[in-house]
Amino acid sequence: MTLVAGVDSSTQSCKVVIRDADTGALVREGRAPHPEGTEVHPDHWWTALESAVEQAGGLADVAAVSVAAQQHGMVCLDEDGEVVRPALLWNDTRSARAAEQLVAELGGPEKWAEAVGSVPVASFTVTKLRWLAEHEPDGARRTRSVCLPHDWLTWRLAGRPETITTDRGDASGTGYWSPATGAYRTDLLELALGGPAGLPRVLGPTEQAGTAGDARLAPGTGDNMAAALGVGMRPGDVVVSIGTSGTAFAVTDSPYGDPSGAVAGFADATGRYLPLVATLNAARVLQAAARMLGVGQDRLSELALEAPPGADGLVLVPYLEGERTPNLPDATGSLHGLRLATSTPAHLARAAVEGMLCGLADALDALGLRPERVLLIGGGARSEAVRRIAPAVFGRPVLVPSPGEYVADGAARQAAWLLSGESEPPVWAMGDVARYDAEVTPGLRDRYHAAASAG
Repeated sequence: MTLVAGVDSSTQSCKVVIRDADTGALVREGRAPHPEGTEVHPDHWWTALESAVEQAGGLADVAAVSVAAQQHGMVCLDEDGEVVRPALLWNDTRSARAAEQLVAELGGPEKWAEAVGSVPVASFTVTKLRWLAEHEPDGARRTRSVCLPHDWLTWRLAGRPETITTDRGDASGTGYWSPATGAYRTDLLELALGGPAGLPRVLGPTEQAGTAGDARLAPGTGDNMAAALGVGMRPGDVVVSIGTSGTAFAVTDSPYGDPSGAVAGFADATGRYLPLVATLNAARVLQAAARMLGVGQDRLSELALEAPPGADGLVLVPYLEGERTPNLPDATGSLHGLRLATSTPAHLARAAVEGMLCGLADALDALGLRPERVLLIGGGARSEAVRRIAPAVFGRPVLVPSPGEYVADGAARQAAWLLSGESEPPVWAMGDVARYDAEVTPGLRDRYHAAASAG
């Protein structure tokens, strides 16, 4: 049996899966936590990776490894390859003003969409570089190269070689690499940082990034690109992922550029494209609601299903950490329609689930596609209430694959693809897929939009 390893270095933890390269069968796995916060020193990722690998039984018998990680994180290195400052993560919104500046300086959102397929917001790496240049100029001057979390971990696994590598999927989330041309826009990086910096070499989908011991290193990719591989996405599918962030994304054969900024025109990990809409607030909305009610996630789900559809007019606008889509980095959450009749735990639980799903429904609509399948994944999709209410909000059936570590699984599939040398990734069985149907809840999204507009 040939084994491959897939790594998911996410915002909250590091997960490692060891799978059979031919069938995808899970052999063993490990996990370790990351510190909380929106800035983290990359050494914490490395420590967690080592711990998760050890828990998973090590890599001595593994033929290939791939690392997937959270997109957009800014890792700045000095001339000796040492970290200049803790990495700013995708969900750090301090660069919101920098994003506005950069959009204006290039001539508006249309220019950015044309240049790199996306209009930068506070999550993008390019905006964090501008923030660094303005607020920590000494750090900007010391920066000799810039990379992303998955790039840095792959580089460390490879023994810190002279060249850092990345892949087209993760590079497409920087704001200075174009999916349409397949090339860096170093002028945009310099516009942000105030000077040049080295950038990782962008590998093709099956190019080798080096070796980790006896194991070959695949290019790795961003978390959303790996999730697409993990669920076996094909053109015509849309995935709605409910993790720390919420995302709706599709696989397309052509590059995507949305001058409104709602859709990020990313690349995927196979040579295709991955238009994506992201929200900052997803599964943590459910965690916050459970905390307010003093219950666990299972009980929150039960309570939500006890309340009627639409929660009798109670609406939660879930901008608990600001928001990326719509671009409201300083927004806060709000509760509307609170009356004596709706002041029950069940109503609040239902409003939390529906509010989170309404934000994701807006993301789904922004893609402008009529998908053949809507796949619901992520930790939030394990909630029975989320599964049953989602089709009533989205207005279409949803398919829920068996729970899994989709990002780590996608990375493992990329590692198996590296070994196979084939033109497409290996086909692995997805397991059971449950279908959920429901009648659309009348007026729910209109009430949500009215509440969101009211603030």
